[in-house]
Amino acid sequence: MKHFVIVNPTSGRGLGEKSIPQIESYLKDNNFDFTLVRTTGVWHAAELAEGAARAGYDVIVCASGDGTVNEAINGIMRAKKAGHNSVAFTVLGIGTGNDFAGGTGIPTTLDEGLKALKANKRKKIDLGVVKGGDYPDGRYFGNGIGVGFDAAVGNEAIKVRWTRGLLAYLIGVIKTVFLYYNPAQVEIVLDDKEVIKQTSLMISVMNGRRMGGGFQMAPDSKADDGLFDLCIAETATKGRILQMIPHFIKGTQATLPEIQMKRAKKVAITSLDMTFPAHADGEFICLEGKHLTLELLPQELEIIHA
Repeated sequence: MKHFVIVNPTSGRGLGEKSIPQIESYLKDNNFDFTLVRTTGVWHAAELAEGAARAGYDVIVCASGDGTVNEAINGIMRAKKAGHNSVAFTVLGIGTGNDFAGGTGIPTTLDEGLKALKANKRKKIDLGVVKGGDYPDGRYFGNGIGVGFDAAVGNEAIKVRWTRGLLAYLIGVIKTVFLYYNPAQVEIVLDDKEVIKQTSLMISVMNGRRMGGGFQMAPDSKADDGLFDLCIAETATKGRILQMIPHFIKGTQATLPEIQMKRAKKVAITSLDMTFPAHADGEFICLEGKHLTLELLPQELEIIHA
């Protein structure tokens, strides 16, 4: 098998570049036929992944964080739409959150990820596609969409340069609570049937389980069950938001009166007053959005997992 390894050298606050010698050494020692390429800018991973899929590589490996993983998935899907649909995908977790890996059964550490790559255990998972904001023609995602508060938190977390993982996002939560957040009144339509109207602090539409390196937005989600899992939060005071944080870390937020947990294949989110920020797998799809539509694509991507 031919492996194409995409490394984002800036992932994990520079951990990506530092990990390259270990990755190359392991692959050579285990007789992998591989090509390793560093990304050089935004959307480069999508171009690399699409090119590798078109060139007939058997496996695309993304050594990076969730943003680069998202780009690679979009590149794979562009190649698939053109008829190149035989490539498998996996991740070597060196990012800040590693949430896609954590929600799909891929190891979240580099050592274990390399072992899983060698074992070559496979399964197919669902993907999502979101249309709206800066992507009217659609952007694919593997882990989840965040609308409102958690998108704002992600924007603050990336500014924290001295740590990574859950701690960086906790700092982002605190900064967002006290420096910013004005929630929008929204209409959420599930499968063209159920309608929810409320002033919503946050809407998470999950294919995976977690965001922010450890916030369990959908603890019961399965990435291969044909359904999105939604976590919908009503607006709350600053003090109440801080009280809710431990529940999201433990995955017990469904017990809170402000939270609704739903499942659906199609979701439409429309602001009825002000705009909202939103992200796909941690990558902003809009800062001032008004309408998003999401659709689940079942069994769309073959991955190598633990």
